[in-house]
Amino acid sequence: MKILAVDKIREADLFTIRKEPIADIDLMERAGNACFYWLITNIPGHKKIKVICGQGNNGGDGLAIARLMASKGYTTEVFLFGSPEKLSPNCQINFDRLSESTLIKCTLITEKSSLPVFHSDEDIIIDALFGSGVDRPVTGFLAGVIRHINHQHSIIISIDVPSGLFCDETVAGSSDPAIIHADHTLTFSPPKLALFFPENDRYIGFWHLIDIGILQEYIDQAETHYYLITRQDCKKILKKRNKFSHKGTFGHAYLVCGSKGKMGAAVLAAKACLRSGPGLVTAHIPRSGNTILQTAIPEAMLFLDADEDIFSGIPDLSMYSSIAIGPGIGQADATRSALKHLIQNSNIPLIFDADALNILGESKTWIPFIPKESIFTPHPKEFERLIGKSSNDFERNKIQREFSIKHGVYVVLKGAHTAITTPDGNCYFNATGNPGMATGGSGDVLTGILAGIKAQGYSSLETCLLGVYIHGLAGDLAAEERGQESLIAGDIIQHLGNAFLSLYGEF
Repeated sequence: MKILAVDKIREADLFTIRKEPIADIDLMERAGNACFYWLITNIPGHKKIKVICGQGNNGGDGLAIARLMASKGYTTEVFLFGSPEKLSPNCQINFDRLSESTLIKCTLITEKSSLPVFHSDEDIIIDALFGSGVDRPVTGFLAGVIRHINHQHSIIISIDVPSGLFCDETVAGSSDPAIIHADHTLTFSPPKLALFFPENDRYIGFWHLIDIGILQEYIDQAETHYYLITRQDCKKILKKRNKFSHKGTFGHAYLVCGSKGKMGAAVLAAKACLRSGPGLVTAHIPRSGNTILQTAIPEAMLFLDADEDIFSGIPDLSMYSSIAIGPGIGQADATRSALKHLIQNSNIPLIFDADALNILGESKTWIPFIPKESIFTPHPKEFERLIGKSSNDFERNKIQREFSIKHGVYVVLKGAHTAITTPDGNCYFNATGNPGMATGGSGDVLTGILAGIKAQGYSSLETCLLGVYIHGLAGDLAAEERGQESLIAGDIIQHLGNAFLSLYGEF
């Protein structure tokens, strides 16, 4: 699914109005109806609806929602901030429609008015003050209004975007920018870039994609570098297995993992790899881990390093169809030398994680020699050590994309909405996963999944998209069963089967 900039979203609205055709006021009504159906599905009937409206089209959306909520029997009140003489044309139409209703109280608020006070147990605040077109900080009276709303203790639901939030650039730089802190955001499809960055989480809350019928014809031809990975995308990637297949058909994954005291990382990575579909898996581990791995994972083959406790050298790599390195390997001098040797001798893309990334972060001159199409899987701190620091999430995404382009590699920046950047400069955000996955070993599991998928002949892009989505989906299934607090990395592995099963169906 494409993620579009605000100017492209405006073009999409205009294209739909012209091509469908539909009057712009009717497209606004469609947006109001779509939000209305979400609201009545999720808000109990005894709650009181308080709609905060501005003078523009977002305010018009709010007025339409208020009218619809009142018609459903909800006690509804509107607070219009600004002068009725300055409303946008479509906002004016909805204001006139609202004025005909005897079910809704509408209060005009000016700089001389007292600001409304809300009751936390009764009131639901609908934020329709500003929409996605805001491109400069909110100041003055309306900034005070936003801060006043944020200090109420009622649930806040923002329409399209929280008022005051920028969609295509950072709002970082101010310790207290005037932006609504929503509990939920009902954002109109297609999604906006701001939804996917940690710095905006405190403003957006839980976001829900609302389809208002923007024509797919425009979206298909719109240019963008940003995408959201969906279930349909992964269904298209997943290859159907031939009934005459054998273990040689699905490749041989090679995992360099584990060191003394960190053999659990090797167990997790190898188990996850086996559960991701390769025909064969070989785990390269130090000799001291032999009994652990043979007992924990009898299905995996082992290559025992010459060293008792660390990774210190590589075998003949010609038999392997995917190679991953990093989980639990440590950063001993011999391990650093062996990693360099691996980079120099591999003829296929490599998958780097954990200590392999930390070693590369201190040996950046090696990076140009890494095989093209290789995959890096850093968490934010590993990213900083490898690629560099940034002042905000938008800048970090920019340097992530530049790194992928410069070195011809894929970077999987782990976190909520894990971001995958590609050698052609695109960025894919993940739609699955939950905070329960922020637990030790979760990254080792992802490395194993990626190695298992890559071994089967998937491209590096397909490996990243499918692997990250399945990893998050398995985590979601585990959280449903065990709760986020109790989720551990092994639970993700246990739910990989059902995660893959969920993608099967009609192709």
